[in-house]
Amino acid sequence: MGTNQHLVRSILAIREQGGVECGGERIMPVPVLTGRNEDKLRELSRLHGVEKYSTDLDAQLADPRNEIFFDASGTPHRVPFLERAIAAGKHVYCEKPTAVSAADARRIAAMAEHAGVKNGTVQDKLWLPGITKFRAVKESGFFGKILSVRGEFGYWVFTGESSEQPAQRPSWNYRSEDGGGMIVDMHCHWRYLIDNLFGRITRVFCRAATHIPHRRDEQGQMFPCTADDAAYALFETDTGVICQFNSSWAVRVRRDDLLTLQVDGTEGSAVVGLRKCRVQHASATPRPVWNPDIDSPLDHYDGWSEVPDSESCDNAFKIQWEMFLRHVVADEPFPWTLAEGARGVELAELSWLSHRTGAWVDVP
Repeated sequence: MGTNQHLVRSILAIREQGGVECGGERIMPVPVLTGRNEDKLRELSRLHGVEKYSTDLDAQLADPRNEIFFDASGTPHRVPFLERAIAAGKHVYCEKPTAVSAADARRIAAMAEHAGVKNGTVQDKLWLPGITKFRAVKESGFFGKILSVRGEFGYWVFTGESSEQPAQRPSWNYRSEDGGGMIVDMHCHWRYLIDNLFGRITRVFCRAATHIPHRRDEQGQMFPCTADDAAYALFETDTGVICQFNSSWAVRVRRDDLLTLQVDGTEGSAVVGLRKCRVQHASATPRPVWNPDIDSPLDHYDGWSEVPDSESCDNAFKIQWEMFLRHVVADEPFPWTLAEGARGVELAELSWLSHRTGAWVDVP
């Protein structure tokens, strides 16, 4: 995430386009890579033409030229890094989840606010092209009253046991002691998506599973999976919209995209993917008749119209980076704070509580 989405596709892409326009001037970020392994930092700098790198984080935090600290470390390590950056007076921006526990997430958010530093949490899916198109159609009133949402997310992650099909996600994702797990990873996303698109989540019912009990790590060693690799959840909202989200690293995909949302309303429906959004109005809705003794005379993929691109679709991470940079430099609004990130961690925690108790859990 740090290399591909944030360095290459965001910061370096911003530099290549000549910076970010801001009040007649342009903001030009100057990256300094930090980490524990100097050899890896040197090679990363060489590959991408980044001039500065350092294994001495405290020295970089002490340098007044460095104004923003961005963290994409493993979740268990995030809070201590943020604490050091906030104490040094740096503006902070970080990946989600912002902490392992909701208490820590709220504490680090309060620390940033008390210190008066600008702060933000990555909530990239709000700027996916498919979501952007859906939001525009929704705001036009196309759907009438929205009734329900069905989210399907995930794909088959190989176990690493075959040299022909190596695992395409890092092994720590499947160890809870290293911050892995489907709920802590994805329910942070579902929190801000649902809250921003459909209504504030008020209750959750969740069941987690570890479908694949053993995998092989990067060294080819078998290890037990201690984290959940799937989660099945229902979310109620204050608008009455019922949201069902299935998330799994053990599912084979037969749908339009790796993430799809089917949104049904009284006047129309949508199927939203990462980049595309297809809609069907009530006037184009077919009239099915139940008859399992014959092949369906209806092709249920017909009658849907693709929402056209209204403008060029930029990288979702880059869009939020540009907004955060303008927030820091020109104090433009940026509501996606560490406090908002803490709400995602809170939902993950309450989802686990529902799993353990087998009951609906209220979301404050």
